[in-house]
Amino acid sequence: MAGDSPRFARVLMSEPSGRVLRPAARAPDSFREEMMTSIAVKPVGIAWLRSRPFDLGFILGIAAVAVAAGLATVVNPTLFPVLLFLDLWLLGYHHVISTFTRILFDRDSFSQYWFLVTVLPAIVIVAVVAMAWGLGVWSVVSLYLYWQWFHYARQSYGVAQAYRRKSNGLVTEDPITFQVIFYLVPLWGILHRSAQDPARFLGLELRVIPVPGVVADAVGAIALAALALWIGRKAFEAWRGRLAVAHTMFMASHFGIFVTGYVLIDGINEGWLVLNIWHNLQYIAFVWLYNNNRFRSGIDPRHKLLSTLSQSRNVIFYLAVSLALSTGLYVLVREAIITVASASFVYVVLAYQVFNFHHYVVDAVIWRSRRKAAAAA
Repeated sequence: MAGDSPRFARVLMSEPSGRVLRPAARAPDSFREEMMTSIAVKPVGIAWLRSRPFDLGFILGIAAVAVAAGLATVVNPTLFPVLLFLDLWLLGYHHVISTFTRILFDRDSFSQYWFLVTVLPAIVIVAVVAMAWGLGVWSVVSLYLYWQWFHYARQSYGVAQAYRRKSNGLVTEDPITFQVIFYLVPLWGILHRSAQDPARFLGLELRVIPVPGVVADAVGAIALAALALWIGRKAFEAWRGRLAVAHTMFMASHFGIFVTGYVLIDGINEGWLVLNIWHNLQYIAFVWLYNNNRFRSGIDPRHKLLSTLSQSRNVIFYLAVSLALSTGLYVLVREAIITVASASFVYVVLAYQVFNFHHYVVDAVIWRSRRKAAAAA
């Protein structure tokens, strides 16, 4: 496999006393080759999704940017509004619009997903308005806290499965055991945050699911034990030369981000920023990779716009067009709300949550349908 590095070992022979035996004569080459063959460890598998530079940026680079942003706001809280604005403008809006490249950029996609484009937005608007007026804005904010946690964990699981499929069988955990380990850390995170019972989230009232601190701590202990077992297993696989390196790196970033965002960073807003930046960047890059692979043979006349934008040479143009579309849409919505509503901030928040919730539903549908289509093929 490309990128693998051979590993070598040497044999020390000693008496029970520990004194090293020094052979009087050099062992025959055939004997030494046989010994080396019997103890040599096979090369470790890398299994990138695309390439070494892309995947290192995708796994380590994105995680580093997210953690750095979160820590910067912890050290200097005045940076939070600035980083929040940049996150929403450059990543959040773009991230939501990336979904529309799957359902709205060509006639075939719209024909397949017309319900998601035309009917679903109305359903989400009615549901959000009903919650806000019937229960209070807090209900929308609270729903967002838990739904985005689930959405982030599910997206991360999907990426991990992509790396698993690329590993050519090196990832051998039982699927149920893998899911338990994978979701235990995020579960610990959201339970820990709920046990903190923060009164406000992003400046708005928040009500969390009541969770006793002892329950969150117990789940945390179980998660850490499972994580220790996972690390031990990966160390053993590395020793045997059967480690799927890229998959393992991504899993480590998954665990690290959820622990950092929900447990290590005490503030709910600063911790959320870590998760949000990580999720947004990850989604933008993954959707681009999907579209790039989909049109790797060249420009498709049936999907001319998207296939042109998705060529590797047009990556900057792809990002620029997506950012321009997302910025224009969100600015239009915000200005419309400010024009007609006196309590503009609350209405803007509700409008943005409509986009978020619509995105969560659409995302679940389109990626699930893709998996079913792949399985049928």
